[in-house]
Amino acid sequence: MKQPEKVYRYQKFNDKSLSALIFDQLYFSDPVSFNDPLDCQPSVMTDSDLTELRAILKKQIQKRVHAENLLSLKSAKVTGNGADEHAERTANQTAQNKLNEIAYYATNPDYEMGIEEAEMQLLRNEIQVELLKQYDRGICCFSSEQDNPLLWSHYADQHRGICTGYSLERNPKPNLLKVEYGGDREVCTSLISKAVLDNDLESKEKLDENILLRKALPWGYENEWRLLGNRGLQDSDLSLEEITFGLRCPTSVKHAVVSALSERSKAINFYEIYLKHGSFSLSVEPLDIETILFLPRVAQSGIEIFGETND
Repeated sequence: MKQPEKVYRYQKFNDKSLSALIFDQLYFSDPVSFNDPLDCQPSVMTDSDLTELRAILKKQIQKRVHAENLLSLKSAKVTGNGADEHAERTANQTAQNKLNEIAYYATNPDYEMGIEEAEMQLLRNEIQVELLKQYDRGICCFSSEQDNPLLWSHYADQHRGICTGYSLERNPKPNLLKVEYGGDREVCTSLISKAVLDNDLESKEKLDENILLRKALPWGYENEWRLLGNRGLQDSDLSLEEITFGLRCPTSVKHAVVSALSERSKAINFYEIYLKHGSFSLSVEPLDIETILFLPRVAQSGIEIFGETND
């Protein structure tokens, strides 16, 4: 899919956003914190037999526990072949214990279904849990629109915040991913099997798309693009080129941002939002520098300005 020439990030203005601008960083969020609780929350559907479901879950647990153990051993300064063998043994045992536990609970006489059907349902539930555990990527969200009134309201402190504009002119060029709207949250176990068991690259990409890049149709107004990375603050993969101040953005904020970035080696263009006469649309215009040139001011009394009177 052809990527846009520029993308925009709407945000509140505070000490964290100012710091990110000064250090040219982007914040990659945990999807759990998103305002849409259905975002990045797949619903696993079973189209595999019992044997394949067991194999999927076993591989998922082995991979996760092995990585967790290696990380813990590394923190304890334990490395080498012995550490890897220990991590692998622990991962295999943990996976087998979970499969044994599920097989046991499937025999519960309270289930109004057969033992095999109960085990398949329990396996599906655990596969979904493991899937979410292993998708621990951070996400940074952008829009291809700069003047969307809803985005200014929802993400930029009701038009009091800012909108940062980025180009993709970096080396290497960043890989922005387009969010698809509509469809459903279903992810079939046959796709998970190909990605997890067969290590099929195309299936892995499709799985990423279904989990990380799909939202409900009403969110389509956002025209969203995403960067994936480690969670938390990261150096920006994009080139910051412009900053637009919201319709209600205080003059003091404009002054703070312009002053903070005035010595930046790569110049930034500054804009502000105006209302279009007679319509509900917004207009993006170059920042009126006159509005901030008189800052910072010094408060003075009439006597301090004009001197003592003779009366």
